[in-house]
Amino acid sequence: MVYCGGSPGNGLRLRDAASPLGAVLEFLKNLLLPRPQSPPVDIVKRFDLIGRVGQGSMSKVWRARDTKTGRIVALKVLDLKKTRAYEARFVGRAKPSEGEIAVRLEHRYIVPTFEYGVTTRGEQFLVMEFIEGESFTVLMELNDERTRANRLRWLIELAEAIGYIHAQKLIHRDINPRNVVVSRDDDHVRLIDFGLAVPNSEAFQAPGNRTGVIDYMAPELVRRQKTDERIDQFSFAVTAYEFYAGRRPWRTSDSLDVAVQHINSPPTPLLDAAPQTDPDLAAAIMRGIERDPEARWPSMHEFSAALSARVGAPGA
Repeated sequence: MVYCGGSPGNGLRLRDAASPLGAVLEFLKNLLLPRPQSPPVDIVKRFDLIGRVGQGSMSKVWRARDTKTGRIVALKVLDLKKTRAYEARFVGRAKPSEGEIAVRLEHRYIVPTFEYGVTTRGEQFLVMEFIEGESFTVLMELNDERTRANRLRWLIELAEAIGYIHAQKLIHRDINPRNVVVSRDDDHVRLIDFGLAVPNSEAFQAPGNRTGVIDYMAPELVRRQKTDERIDQFSFAVTAYEFYAGRRPWRTSDSLDVAVQHINSPPTPLLDAAPQTDPDLAAAIMRGIERDPEARWPSMHEFSAALSARVGAPGA
């Protein structure tokens, strides 16, 4: 099974293997430069649509053969009305599209995006590497010997991917188990879906843009307060907690109640929910779920280092 998610993108652009992604300022300059408009693409003629492999709230994903390159890809097409409604939130701000963001990200634990553009129907689309594998959601449900043996390594890989995104001055805003896939080819993580990603700048930190999955949403986001990259850390920590406890830190099935609990109720300590967990690892994860962003880890790099220090420990 392949998983790829999403939202907005315009202007056809091919991945440039020599793209100067080493410097953050160069990354941002390229990201915000106006893009030349390219002719719309008739995706039915351009791609052989082999079969649907996924659907998000704003997109559909196909396994497809690209007749231009001959390779098998994941073709993601964004819902036109929902995309326009989402983009309307950012009127007056230079928000890059999902395609503009995704095509410039080059990290071993992030799914590569080869190209993006607009269809002849006005829909935005992305062409990505086809990843055969299982999402964190599926692996958590399986909770088999393979999952227990590899979950810490997978979490460290995800932390490294998020840290890379933050180094590019971006916020993912939608970290959750559904958006992480472990490839069957190499047993490594791929982070997907940059439909909600925004620059980590004052204009996009402003209160009001409450998007994401409520179960993984940081309290400051629920309150519609100013947000920054630490909302990704909170979402990551909830995901890590779930890998070890088989449940999230707050027990409820009602979305409104989840939001209230994230604001008003302390999370169940991981050692209470999963007593077999290594205590230092549990403490590291719980720090990422702190209600006050200032009490969380200073960065994903330091969070990742804390997890790495527990590799090989009993219960890790």
